[in-house]
Amino acid sequence: MERIIECVPNFSEGRRKEVIERIAQAIAEVKGVQVLDIESDPDHNRSVITFVGSPEAVEEAAFRSIKTASQLIDMDKHRGEHPRIGAADVVPFVPIRGVTMEDCIALAHQLGERVGRELGIPVYLYGEAAIKPERRDLAYIRRGEYEGLKETIATDPDRTPDFGPAKLGKAGATAIGARPPLIAFNVYLNTDDVEVAKKIARAIRHSSGGLRYVKALGLLVKGRAQVSMNLTDYRKTPIYRVMEMIRREASRYGVAVTSSEIIGLVPEEALLDAAIYYLQLDGFSYDQILERRLFPPLP
Repeated sequence: MERIIECVPNFSEGRRKEVIERIAQAIAEVKGVQVLDIESDPDHNRSVITFVGSPEAVEEAAFRSIKTASQLIDMDKHRGEHPRIGAADVVPFVPIRGVTMEDCIALAHQLGERVGRELGIPVYLYGEAAIKPERRDLAYIRRGEYEGLKETIATDPDRTPDFGPAKLGKAGATAIGARPPLIAFNVYLNTDDVEVAKKIARAIRHSSGGLRYVKALGLLVKGRAQVSMNLTDYRKTPIYRVMEMIRREASRYGVAVTSSEIIGLVPEEALLDAAIYYLQLDGFSYDQILERRLFPPLP
């Protein structure tokens, strides 16, 4: 069976098209890797590139992308809505076919060591690859963002990286990890009052008592209040449940949802579950989907 791993690195650049193109080119030049998607957001000043391939090819492509980003992105000049600690801010590995989560964890550790040694970039292991339990949560690593980390990395033992020097250059630090498929889901409101989005985010995110497997922030994007989320386990907390809670919370403040968006790629199952829920298709089976009969999904 072919072994496939997905990598979804996030880079702290969403405005300079030429920079993103050079990073994507560095990835695509690795034999055995396929770039599936590139998403950029100028307000977040952030880009997400999704690519897949064999474990060996994906590791090499991830390394080249981090190296290229470190050469082209100066974190001292970076400004954007999204929290970040480095040029190649976060690099997750996701098992797709013929590999296990343990394989992805090993890959994260291997890449982290190489990035720290060859590029001199501090690396923090997160998610399933975390060595320290508190670092499983990416938000814990990102606290204080690039500016705060720059001040404390050399003096606070809690900020000592897993690999690389305890010193921050202009490329910042990188979080490398392993995780299940994640959905980056944003919901826009019919208001420019970002405080409403922040209150809704606080109500729905797990860390402040909301839905399990939901991380959320309230931001101002394109002149509209946005609830920006990562859904870390769409099977246990489905996307429709998140949307319904946001609608209820929004109504408390006299606002409504105007639109939503998915950043990057999304598992088909997540959207099918939403369709089944909203259409109230009792007893519906995935086997009833024509395309699934004609083109069975990957095992």
